[in-house]
Formats: sequence, C-alpha cells, structure tokens
Amino acid sequence: MADTNPRTGGTDDQPVADRVNNRSQRPTSAAFRRFMTQQWGGQSAPLERDPVADHTPARRARLSEQFPGERLVLPAGSLMTRSNDTDYRFRPHSAFAHLTGLGIDREPDAVLVLHPRDDGGHDPVLYVRPMAGRDTEEFFADSRYGEFWVGARPSLADLAELTGIPVEHLDRLADALAKDAGVGGVRLRIVRGADDAVTALVETVRAEDERTAEQIAADDDVLTEAVSELRLVKDEWEIEQLRAAVAATVAGFERVVRELPRAVAHRRGERVIEAVFDGHAREEGNTVGYETIAASGEHATTLHWIRNDGAVHAGDLLLLDAGVEAESLYTADVTRTLPIDGEFTQVQRRVYQAVLDAADAAFAAAVPGARLRDVHAAAMEVIAHRLEEWGLLPGTAEEALDPEGQYHRRWMVHGTSHHLGLDVHDCAQAKRELYLDGVLEPGMVFTIEPGLYFKADDLAVPEEYRGIGVRIEDDVLITPDGNENLSADLPRRPDDVEAWMRTLRA
Repeated sequence: MADTNPRTGGTDDQPVADRVNNRSQRPTSAAFRRFMTQQWGGQSAPLERDPVADHTPARRARLSEQFPGERLVLPAGSLMTRSNDTDYRFRPHSAFAHLTGLGIDREPDAVLVLHPRDDGGHDPVLYVRPMAGRDTEEFFADSRYGEFWVGARPSLADLAELTGIPVEHLDRLADALAKDAGVGGVRLRIVRGADDAVTALVETVRAEDERTAEQIAADDDVLTEAVSELRLVKDEWEIEQLRAAVAATVAGFERVVRELPRAVAHRRGERVIEAVFDGHAREEGNTVGYETIAASGEHATTLHWIRNDGAVHAGDLLLLDAGVEAESLYTADVTRTLPIDGEFTQVQRRVYQAVLDAADAAFAAAVPGARLRDVHAAAMEVIAHRLEEWGLLPGTAEEALDPEGQYHRRWMVHGTSHHLGLDVHDCAQAKRELYLDGVLEPGMVFTIEPGLYFKADDLAVPEEYRGIGVRIEDDVLITPDGNENLSADLPRRPDDVEAWMRTLRA
C-alpha cells in the first residue's frame, strides 16, 4: 500500500524500510553492472587452521553429553543497526564463540548446529553466509554484506579449515533443522536471545511439538544454562588468552598514568583518560571488554561511572576500571585507584589500605575446595572490622556481619568476585550452586575487587571521608595449590603505587 505524503497529498510507492538507501545514488545501468564484475585480480590467501580449533572439540563433547538425541542450535547473532543504514561492530554470542573458536567480526548470521547421532553424540555443522562472488551484484551493491563495502568474508572452505568444523551454506539451515523433527522426532533446543530470526525458524519447526510453550522455553533455558556453565573452568588456551588480555591491560594503565598531566589540564579529563585506554585497547586487542570507568574524585563513589565527563583534579583519586578484550574476545577486568598527583593523602591511604587488606584476605581464601562466597566473606570480615575501628558502624563488626545487620554494606554494596572470560561477567547464567555456592577448582578465573565508597553527601561518615572511592580489582586464576594473581604486574601496595607512578612520569 502506498504511503500518503501529508505535505503534498501525493503517494510514495517506495517502502519506508527501503528509503535508507536513497542516499547511495548508485548507477543502475546494465553496462555499469557488467563493468563492475569484470577485471578483478586474485583475492586473499586461504585461511589457516586456528590453534583454538584443537580445543573446541572437547568443549562441544562436554555439551553433547548433556543432550543425547537432541539437536542443539547456537546462533552467532546478527548485525545490529546503529543509525539508519550503519551497523555496530559485530560481536558473536559468547556461547557460539566458545564452541567454534570464532571471534571478531567474520561470521554475522552464522549458526552452529550440533546434530544428534544414533550413538548419543553429535556432529557439528556451521551454517554461514559465504562471501558472494565478484560476479554478483552483492559484491558492490550490498552495503551490509558486500565485499566492496565491508571487506571480504571467508569462504565456506576457509571457515572449515579455520575451525576444523564442517561448513555449509546458510540457505541449508532451515532444511537441516527440520530433518526428522516432526511429532515424536528429534527435539530442538536453541540459545534464545542470540538471533531472533533463527529463533523464529526453530519455533516454526517446533510448531507441532508435543511440549507446551512453557516446557519448550524451560528446555531452552537449560541449554543456555549449560553453555554458560561450560565456561566455569577454563582450558589451557583460554588461560593463555586471558594472560594476554591482562598484559595488554597493564600496558594500558601505564599509558594512562603518563597522560595524567594532560587529563588534569583538560576540562573533561576523565574523557582524556577513557580515550587513552580505549585507543590502546583497539591498538593492542579487539576493543575494550566493557565500558571504561574513569572516575575522578567523587565520581569514584558511583560504581559504574561510565559517563566520564568530569574534570580531573590534583589531590583527588582516580578510580580506573578497565580491561582490554583480546581478538579472541577474552577480556581482562582490572581496577586501580591512583592518586592523581602521585601521592596519597593520609585519609586516602587509610581507606586504600583497608581495601587492600580486604583484597589480601580474599586472596587467602581463594583456594581449591573453598566456595566463591567464602572469598567475599573474607573480604567483608576485614571491611566490617575496619569500619568499626573508625567508628562508622552503628554497632559492632559482628553485628554488621550478621545477615540481619549488614551495616558495612552501605559502603560496599557490590560483590567481591565474578567469573571472567569471554564476558566480563562470565558464566552469568550458571546455576547458583555452581557459581556463588560453587566449589573453586583449578582453571577457574574470577576477579577479587573489594571497595569502599563514601559519597560526598553521606552524613553517616565524618567529612574527611566524604568523596573518597577506592576499589582494587585483580584477575585471579585458581591453581592446584592456591591461586595466581594474573594482574600482579600492576602495583597494589600504596608505596609501590606511588613509586610506580613516579617512574612512569619521570
């Protein structure tokens, strides 16, 4: 149906959705199309097998064991429109990345399907949108997928070599999902929320499923839970990626310290700090693993301060919470609280030391056989007793630590730890008994990040504390005999922080 133009009273037969292309003014003559598809040289060399391809089969096998006889659908996700006809940089769903080894932006719309075998196992197949030939109109005319616009995409053969997984054209996905999937046939599960179009396709296949909609949704949730729990213990390759991400993050913090004088001189110094670190992350990795928190002064008491539009003043503290995401999508997550002019004041040092002591207590608790909640409890024990010493609690530390008290949490409302990996808050869909109540095992990687935050208008504390926010966050690997601080190259003790800053700014 044509749209009526309210200004002219006329009609416009062009669909609204197509009008974003009106700016292109691309020639449409047959002569132009013929000329554009001729006289092109050879394309890039084929891709080689990625080292991660040696690790993904074991991950898929662990998932396969949980769902014998069922077809598992794990979409990478689709491109997301940012503004009219431009897209955000693509990032695949973490479950897809974990089970295929594919990262960055090569596979929008791809789908990994684990097809059931009679023996209870599964055969993986990747369904992808391949690069169109240069003899097609897509090559030069499609601004979302065309090579002329967004660069070359891998061929089916390239992706098969890269991943070690059989690869088929995305056009074959619908038939593959429907195979043997009628009443009483193969059941499908999908990771919901990754790709609406693929989810709709699966729902069409499941239209005659004997399960209720609620049962189907619950079964899908079990798959989402399972792929999250697969990542609780990292393999050797994953740990290597996390080490690299942390090393790049340490270097980014060093660059920030060198640029602090420029930040102090700028009216939006926090934005200078953010730009320095984020630029470093793009140079040395894929991007940042999450929005950088560059919080100066009182802004440090806002836990997720990502506006980063404030000034940076000498004498204040800078809370920098930032992480580089590697090309593999594994991210670091590190926080340091730094005196902007290089030296802590007496009160700043007092607060900082309390947070450091809490962090050290958490490290001591982070050993195989303990539970993640024990790490938090150890940190809170220190925080509560220190606040009692300073006369800030309405009662004793023991009363505060009681579940019916918790007064100390006024100044630290967040948890002490979260798992880390492909997502900054990794494994977030895991069951509580495997996450917060989970037993720590070698290969687990998580943060330790206690803090104290005294807001500028907090009348429950003396004025000297107001406006001070401190967090110290490190990335921790559980080892057979204890733990390793992956971010130990960044100084933690206040004297070491001051000496490190002097060296960088000399």
